[in-house]
Amino acid sequence: MNNNVVVVERVSKRFGQEQVLCDVSLTLEQGKIHGVIGRNGSGKTVLMKCICGFLRPSSGSVRVFSRTIGKDCDFAPDTGALIEQPGFLPHETGLNNLLWLARLGKGATKKTVCEVIAQVGLDPALKKSVSKYSLGMRQRLGIAQALLDDPKLLILDEPMNGLDKNGVRDMRKLLLSLKEQGKTILLASHFAQDIDELCDTVCEMDQGVLTQVKQQGGAME
Repeated sequence: MNNNVVVVERVSKRFGQEQVLCDVSLTLEQGKIHGVIGRNGSGKTVLMKCICGFLRPSSGSVRVFSRTIGKDCDFAPDTGALIEQPGFLPHETGLNNLLWLARLGKGATKKTVCEVIAQVGLDPALKKSVSKYSLGMRQRLGIAQALLDDPKLLILDEPMNGLDKNGVRDMRKLLLSLKEQGKTILLASHFAQDIDELCDTVCEMDQGVLTQVKQQGGAME
């Protein structure tokens, strides 16, 4: 049985004359946490956007759950994503923001929205507007947004940004519990400890090139 949730085949991406991804091929196996590392500008975020369907590759293909992005579907199916700073309505509460998003998605109930907000360590009854949230609170709400429709695949770009030490600990625990539920996670992080503690595989990128993929423990693919 094929357990590959994501299959990236020879994907390149150019913006004008600038090549930001070069012939990237990658598979992500179900039920694992896959880390992607590299310096700023290495292509991590662009690769994630191509997998989600937010950007179209200049060449190559991306399949998610056996569906080709841009051909079988516009966006990755059954996928929740947090890429860059999430956009929220600043003068609404976190609950109201997610209720609006729920209407645009699969129609999660208010009960489910409240459960997801609590799952990331926020109070769904909080009356404070998002404009008054700390950076860490916004980040937690962004992760809640990614979890809203109970997706099988999560794509998270620097999910620990803005979190304090307790927040990072809580989020690592949450991600490991999601893995235990069988979810597949693609995670970019600048923090080596996130990669070491969470990831089953590590994909290293440099200047748009996937230079190596290794299993945690040092076994090279």
